Amino acid sequence: MHTTHSQAKPTFSWKALGWVLLYFWYFSTVLQVAILISGYSGTNGFRDSLLYSSLWLIPVFLFPKYTRTIAAVIGVILWAASLAALSYFVIYGQEFSQSVLFVMFETNANEAREYIGQYFSLKLVLCTAAYTLGAVLLWTRLRPVYIRRPWHWLVSFAILFGLILNPIGLNILKGKNIAQASGALMGRMEPAAPWQLAVGYVQYRTQLNSLNALLSENNALPPLQNLKDLSGNAPRTLVLVIGESTQRGRMSLYGYHRETTPELDAIHKNDPRLAVFNNVVTSRPYTIEILQQALTFADEKNPDLYLSRPSLMNMMKQAGYKTFWITNQQTMTKRNTMLTVFSKQTDEQFYMNQQRTQSAREYDTNVLEPFKKVLADPAPRKFIIVHLLGTHIRYEFRYPENWGKFDNKTDDLPPGLNDTQITDYNTYDNANLYNDHVIASLINDYKATDPNGFLLYFSDHGEEVYDTPPHQTQGRNEETPTRHMYTVPFILWTSEKWQQAHPRDFSGDVNRKYSSAQLIHTWSDLAGLQYDGYDPSRSLVSPQFRETTRWIGNPYKKGALRDYDKLPYGDQVGNQ
Repeated sequence: MHTTHSQAKPTFSWKALGWVLLYFWYFSTVLQVAILISGYSGTNGFRDSLLYSSLWLIPVFLFPKYTRTIAAVIGVILWAASLAALSYFVIYGQEFSQSVLFVMFETNANEAREYIGQYFSLKLVLCTAAYTLGAVLLWTRLRPVYIRRPWHWLVSFAILFGLILNPIGLNILKGKNIAQASGALMGRMEPAAPWQLAVGYVQYRTQLNSLNALLSENNALPPLQNLKDLSGNAPRTLVLVIGESTQRGRMSLYGYHRETTPELDAIHKNDPRLAVFNNVVTSRPYTIEILQQALTFADEKNPDLYLSRPSLMNMMKQAGYKTFWITNQQTMTKRNTMLTVFSKQTDEQFYMNQQRTQSAREYDTNVLEPFKKVLADPAPRKFIIVHLLGTHIRYEFRYPENWGKFDNKTDDLPPGLNDTQITDYNTYDNANLYNDHVIASLINDYKATDPNGFLLYFSDHGEEVYDTPPHQTQGRNEETPTRHMYTVPFILWTSEKWQQAHPRDFSGDVNRKYSSAQLIHTWSDLAGLQYDGYDPSRSLVSPQFRETTRWIGNPYKKGALRDYDKLPYGDQVGNQ
């Protein structure tokens, strides 16, 4: 007598699903957890790494019999991609980004060998071994995840729809084109392996093409006509420091009740060669837009002149200066391509910030070492631009934890702030305190070289941090502007040698109403440069200076320009 046993149908197992999820999450979340624990960024990267690592469930659901084979093939790719990002974090404490790719591809073979030799270490080997062992152990626990037909197709499509198709469709419905919608999606996918490399490389190539096109256009511009340098033949070093998101109303240097700028206060008290200008505003509350004006001949009435006339960097090179750009801003992102174009107009660049997002912990003391290096360069004429992160949001990421002087302070605060707003208010003051240290360090390092020249510092724009009644606005928005979004510090330190050769008294100029959109004319005046198109009436320090309307707003939007001096001191314009 024969007994037949029908083969039992495989059933769904939550345990098997859990191990598969953990395996695919592993390659992205180890790095994101490390970043989260270190406090160098927020939770968005961790969240997105979990979501977009889940895409690898689809082939496992569709072909469960080959779960281990599929996982092994995909795992090797994920391991290689994620190991590169993890190693970068072990070395630098930063997240891998397209900015890193930009620097990597700008590096020659000799520099690459030096880099590998410098950072190859036992620590890196042990981390790699432990990370690899973790992946292998998880792989050995994998079992097929069986989902009955046709549900395995429906579940797979649901994952694809939720993570890929739906976000693209929603962005298209919001008026974005396919390229914009895809770009937004890639930004979400970037924290997950292997998209750190894939997305970063695609974005790098896209931005590089845009960068090269803009640089080609800039190189084709005719030079300034009849350029003359009236400052003599002595060696000199001129420095321009560009801050970020720093409004002067929160600086004790400008009368703020909290001591947020003690080092600059001391320099101002003891050094008569530090001139503090009290009435300078920016024309736009956004970095790229204002620098397109401040570093060129463009302004609110002629916003496109940055495309057809030489920039400040072009002008200084034409005048015979060796030019340098040191930046702690992100390097190669879609938003910052114009900054990279400006930097590439100089002879040498130092990119100190390779974070994936601007809202990550990065300190402006990064610029001090390359600044000292450039100061020691033997070129007889040097022009140095230092671009800081300043007090950019998130404010708590702009300074080390031991600089939290104003943490938990509740005295002399605007009325009606909740706990979160109080924290933002105090961390912004802490960021100003650290920014003061960086600016004072740059001045002191410059002063220590006994230079012939001057250092000019201004912030690209201000920041509203619950300063304006009813004290409920934080950030910047030129649709509903407040004065604090536009008021910026403007500080000039002149060396003894320069002052002896070019004696000038700025005491009668410090209260003049001025817009940083006209900066190139002030810089030309200070540097002794004259050329066709130079207008002394637009120089803050010229005897021929003439006050004009300080326009703010979007010059590309009809009727959007406003007179800054007519802004109310109370509520935002949009609420009047």
